[in-house]
Amino acid sequence: MNQDKYFGRKKEAAPLEAAFNELLKAYRLEGKYKEKLLINSWAELVGHTIASRTSSVFIKDQKLMVRITSGPVKKELQLNRSKVLALIEEKIGKGVVEDLVIL
Repeated sequence: MNQDKYFGRKKEAAPLEAAFNELLKAYRLEGKYKEKLLINSWAELVGHTIASRTSSVFIKDQKLMVRITSGPVKKELQLNRSKVLALIEEKIGKGVVEDLVIL
């Protein structure tokens, strides 16, 4: 009795990244993984100045909610909203967030 056939296991070795991506697809966790990746990489995306003045970052209904503690930084981020969304799309992928809301 061949157990590999029943559990859908592959006999060849796969790179870790490919195996991880297959696991995310199998458990339908790709979206949540990308959301957490975006939140954790916020400082890398926008830089130290904006990140140090950010009090919270979360995603609700495919909108990235960002709470900024500095008025001038908030205004600058509002003016460059499309650039930030393009950076997110480039780094994380398309479809993770549709809009950026600055609180």
